[in-house]
Amino acid sequence: MKKIERRDFLLSASAAACLGIASTSTAATARKAKIKIGQIGTGHAHASGVFSQLRQVTDDYEIVGIVENNPQRRKALGDSYQGIKLISEEQLLNTKGLQAVVVETEVQDLLPTAQRCVAAGMNIHLDKPAGENLGDFQKLLDEVGRRQLHLQMGYIYRYHTAFQFCYQAVAEGWFGDLFEVHSVMSKKVNADSRKRLGKFSGGSMFEIGCHVIDATIRVLGKPKKITAYARQTHPKQDPLVDNQLAVFDYPNAIASVKSTLIEYEGFQRRQFTVCGEFGTFDLRPLGGQSFRLALEHPKGDYKKGYQDVTLPKGPGIFVSAFRDMAAVLRGEKKTDYSLEHELAVHEAILRSSGYKV
Repeated sequence: MKKIERRDFLLSASAAACLGIASTSTAATARKAKIKIGQIGTGHAHASGVFSQLRQVTDDYEIVGIVENNPQRRKALGDSYQGIKLISEEQLLNTKGLQAVVVETEVQDLLPTAQRCVAAGMNIHLDKPAGENLGDFQKLLDEVGRRQLHLQMGYIYRYHTAFQFCYQAVAEGWFGDLFEVHSVMSKKVNADSRKRLGKFSGGSMFEIGCHVIDATIRVLGKPKKITAYARQTHPKQDPLVDNQLAVFDYPNAIASVKSTLIEYEGFQRRQFTVCGEFGTFDLRPLGGQSFRLALEHPKGDYKKGYQDVTLPKGPGIFVSAFRDMAAVLRGEKKTDYSLEHELAVHEAILRSSGYKV
């Protein structure tokens, strides 16, 4: 397996910025004013991991507190969460100089919480999925745009090193005209999770398929049509839609997204494959830094034909996300994800999950 150096991976300065690789000295970074930030919610599946990585970005952020509005969870947490004091939402949003809020509530509370933060003039990192109604998300995006704020969604593969490589290779035309994207995003959940997830009719696609849908839209753009297929493995046991497929129709390409909540060792078969007339990117399992790369024409240090590539792990996907957010808030770069992209992604998620849009 070919192991490449970091210099070979950094295809452009923008890739370096996205991955949080410093382009200035440590001393210069230290002189920048820290961005005041807080988090609302500890109930999301990503909440603990997101917050722990936010705490690693101390050069960029000052964490002023964390909020938990659920009375039972708040009582169980006590006075602090991961060593950071718990405060009320009112205290957080009225903190002098506060610029950003991370929203990590339970799914049903994500959009209402984000709307309150935006109304208070805050930039936000919002976890997924952004509600079951496209109109509500559209209103949030409209307000973000009107106030000229920054919205960063919490899809987990945006700042993953292998996906960053893929996005840059596609942008630079390494694979030529794309004709296929295929992805699988599955796992097996227990009875408690089935009960919790069964509250949402979107099922597996809504819960975890959304991550690779975001990547598909990044690569191919908004599809002309989406056809969704859904199955329930245990309809007499619970209402969970746990086996789904969505086909994305483009003028010159077809994409498929498969997502289940019943696959034993599903993490090991997660995959994202991009095919073009001049090459293929094939990452499996997702989360790793090793992938297969096929090129009809050599590119830089990469030869013609199939080759195995392993990239450096990087600092962590949310560490990179928060560094990127800091660069946007400071005016050092423009966001890589427009509000139009966010709307297209959420519309695709809802259609793929069987919701009426």
